[in-house]
Amino acid sequence: MMEKRPLVWLSAANSNNSIRKELEANWNLIDFNLDEPVPLFTHVPDEARVGVLELPNLSQDSTPWPDSWLEMLDLSYWVAIAPQQPLSGTRAARLIVRYCSDFHTLPVDYKRLSTVLGHLWGMATILEPAGSLVNDDYQNLALLGDSQPIQHVRNLLRRFSKTLEPVLISGESSTGKEAAARFLHSHSARGAGPLVIINCAALPITLTQSELFGHERGAFTSALSSRQGRLEQANGGSVVFSGINELQLEQQSALLRFLQESLVERVGGSAQIPVDCRVITTTSEPLADLIDLGRFRSDVYFRLGSLEVKLPTLKDRREDIPILARSLLEATCQGAEPKQLSRGANQSLLNHSWPGNLQELQNRLRQGWLLSDRPVIEASDLGLSLPVPGSDAAANLSLKEFRARAERQALRCSLRLANHNMSEAARLLNISRVSLYRLMEKYDPRPHNRPTRQRPHRKGELT
Repeated sequence: MMEKRPLVWLSAANSNNSIRKELEANWNLIDFNLDEPVPLFTHVPDEARVGVLELPNLSQDSTPWPDSWLEMLDLSYWVAIAPQQPLSGTRAARLIVRYCSDFHTLPVDYKRLSTVLGHLWGMATILEPAGSLVNDDYQNLALLGDSQPIQHVRNLLRRFSKTLEPVLISGESSTGKEAAARFLHSHSARGAGPLVIINCAALPITLTQSELFGHERGAFTSALSSRQGRLEQANGGSVVFSGINELQLEQQSALLRFLQESLVERVGGSAQIPVDCRVITTTSEPLADLIDLGRFRSDVYFRLGSLEVKLPTLKDRREDIPILARSLLEATCQGAEPKQLSRGANQSLLNHSWPGNLQELQNRLRQGWLLSDRPVIEASDLGLSLPVPGSDAAANLSLKEFRARAERQALRCSLRLANHNMSEAARLLNISRVSLYRLMEKYDPRPHNRPTRQRPHRKGELT
């Protein structure tokens, strides 16, 4: 039996139960209540693409606007159900035009609504860009996981992919910065265009102008023909400056004019060539610190955009390690003899500090697969050891990590069981609403002032 597809249902307390019952046969309804305040975080499955918005009577000034909910849930398509035909220029009409791909008036024709939802689901599926194309296994899997930090990163990437503003991705080495850059490109309006990645650490100072901007024939001795630069090659797509913190001040100066005017001039030429591409940069060092040290130009920094994504280290998302390890191990086997991690090996992975982040995890798993002569990989095969029971490391793990995991899991379960009704969730946990909100703030690292953006207008009405 095929698993039901998730369908987000956003409505006030008096929901249309009759049409819901019809849809529940083929959809897994995920409810959100317009009468409740917008939560600090949501638990919508990553595969959710379509939602139904039951519009309340927006003629009353006291009626809450659904805009904040729609921005937070951020689905591919919304279908509205309106009490009556919205009049041009009204609040309902403006909201439908901005956020929805189709609308229905009461009484709802179930067959038509079901057809529209199925069509939108199919469109969202076929238009969804392919995943990362990088060869490194850990890059392909870097954004996997259910921990709050990585969910926050995925949420930001989805939001930032809706705009073409420059984005700065920061994080320690091997935390998946390039995977995040590829995600931004592939999920944006430029996803069908070229993606050009420039390794700033490997860009020689003497060849910066030629590599970035191209050259005309005869510009220098070895210039036997004209050549496009890397920036021209990115026209209509995205350019990623990987490790921009590695650029020397002279190279940063050469880049400044392009960031200001989106124009390039080939070496040996005089034509001003416009380049329309999205700029994504990654850095393993905080650029603000490099400015204080005199190693990075502030005018370049401020033109890299105000949108920033900070990737967590592996030790900050320990609860993702089991799924990452399992997926990396499957990729390592590649059809050969499958091997599994022993309980002790899994515990050793959770206890390790991971200074090398995802690359170190991949290397240790490959080592364990090669060294183990049995179908089970032990901690010693990984080059790791378990803490002695009763030691400080084991005690810290028990008190800090496991308690945090238990609280987070209890919070998620209570919210899910209560359909995100805060009072009911607090009752299930036998705590006050104030304590519930404190727990939500504790396990939600996102800032309260979320970035604003304009959702792309979806043209046309489905019938």
